[in-house]
Amino acid sequence: MFEQIKHNMETIEGVAIYPIVSLLIFFVFFIGLGIWVFSYKKDKITELSQIPLNDN
Repeated sequence: MFEQIKHNMETIEGVAIYPIVSLLIFFVFFIGLGIWVFSYKKDKITELSQIPLNDN
């Protein structure tokens, strides 16, 4: 079954760009997520971590 899929993918013109694009999307997402996490303010993190402990 894999041979049939491989043959079909080889016949599609320009199919080699899809793995490259998906890898770039993956890295851009996680680099952006890392930047967002490390730039978050410490006081805001402390405030959000106290929400489950509030009695209200």
